[in-house]
Amino acid sequence: MTCDRVLAFLDELQDQRADHFAIVSRLREIVLQAGPSISEEVKYGGILFSARTPFCGVFSYAGHVTLELSQGAALPDTHGVLLGHGKLRRHIKLFSVSDIDDRHVTHYVALARQTADA
Repeated sequence: MTCDRVLAFLDELQDQRADHFAIVSRLREIVLQAGPSISEEVKYGGILFSARTPFCGVFSYAGHVTLELSQGAALPDTHGVLLGHGKLRRHIKLFSVSDIDDRHVTHYVALARQTADA
């Protein structure tokens, strides 16, 4: 379900950072297609996605966009793209839309969703 706050966030991002808007829009499509009953909300300065529990978020920074994986430390990093050293989270930095395929984002989103549903 898309709320007005998400649409307003996307509109503002498109106006201010068209390059980041393209990345965030594609990430959002991938996450929303990862299974049924995914909700999204604007939180912590980005878009947070939840199934039964929050499992990932998309955030735009000055020089890149990140896909934050809530339980990323528990995921197998078969492609060696997960960044971070915290107890729980990992993230993937994206600088262009092509990075989404190059860094196997769909694979990691599916794993994050499965972990959240377990």
